[in-house]
Amino acid sequence: MSKGRVDQICITPAEGGAIQEVTEVEAISGRGLKGDRYCKPHAAPETQVTLIEAEAIDEFNQTFSMNLSATQFRRNVITRGVQLNSLEGKSFSVGGVKLRGIELCEPCAYLQNLLQIPGLVKQLTHKGGLRCEILSDGVIRSDNLIND
Repeated sequence: MSKGRVDQICITPAEGGAIQEVTEVEAISGRGLKGDRYCKPHAAPETQVTLIEAEAIDEFNQTFSMNLSATQFRRNVITRGVQLNSLEGKSFSVGGVKLRGIELCEPCAYLQNLLQIPGLVKQLTHKGGLRCEILSDGVIRSDNLIND
């Protein structure tokens, strides 16, 4: 059953580096997204890929009267039409790639300080996305469907 789709894909090769938007990315089981800073052998499951709802970004921008791009939230996959919190602890697919929701990706002071927005952590608590383990190799593309 389709729950939504991929809106955007973002990676960065270096910690703290500029986020690059890409149209597709190779997902490597047990490692992460090829070209991303967290992709390495035996990567911790919760660091392999992060997702965030485009609707949470839209709500944030409306609440703070801002126009931040999805890349500024420093998550890998921006989704639309799926409630990510409901996928915590569950396996699901993004296109042909199987993922498992590990834990909510709560906002941190690093992001709040980087963007210089007091109140960011409070506004995004329980809306900051989902940390996932990559269970199968494949390519994640913009407009891929998200299915359970």
